Amino acid sequence: MTETMGFVAHERRYPNAAAMNQALAAEITEVLQAALGAGRGASLVVSGGRTPTALFDELSNAELDWEDVWITLSDERWVDTHSSSSNEHLVREHLLRNAAAHANFVGLKNSAADPAHGAAAAWSALADMPRPFDFMLLGMGENGHTASLFPDSPGLAEALDLTQPPRCVAMQGSQGPRERLSLNLRALLDSRRIALMLEGAAKWAAYERARTRGPIPEMPVRALFHQQNVPVSVYWSP
Repeated sequence: MTETMGFVAHERRYPNAAAMNQALAAEITEVLQAALGAGRGASLVVSGGRTPTALFDELSNAELDWEDVWITLSDERWVDTHSSSSNEHLVREHLLRNAAAHANFVGLKNSAADPAHGAAAAWSALADMPRPFDFMLLGMGENGHTASLFPDSPGLAEALDLTQPPRCVAMQGSQGPRERLSLNLRALLDSRRIALMLEGAAKWAAYERARTRGPIPEMPVRALFHQQNVPVSVYWSP
């Protein structure tokens, strides 16, 4: 465990990606099962990108009452949901199949012309999901972004402002497709548990920079380590 900025991050390092995916899938399954056992629906928020693909394949076979599990995204690229760049497309291809095909999925992309006009409707679509979210699975870029909270993005200061209500916000990525929609920090922290999933030496080096004191807008992922309300676990493999 590493203590940073008054918070203890639980670091879990694995010899390879397969071991990490197996362990993380087991933890997610356990958390969702506990929520279902408490007599309420369970909620899972996942990120996109290449890193969680194999994890989604693993998790799709978990023995759960998926009919009572709700799944959404931490962020989305503002592209057609059939595009290979779409996080929703990734989730449908790798997670919402096998046993998990029966889960309830709520995407963030809608018919609005751009993320700024679609943000309110995207957040309204999540109104029926059990909250706090039971499990929040996030990734991190080498530039320190998490979800689509990118350094230097217009609107970042407001997205990180914890006095704002939980909601979706329009953001701009550092590379294409640049138009993004993301949960703001308040929404990300409206969770019972957060896992940060990392692969490779470069991501670990970025994490080590992020866990030290420094400006949060410079590396927005630092916000996860700058709070003491939600447990954060860091999963890493080479």
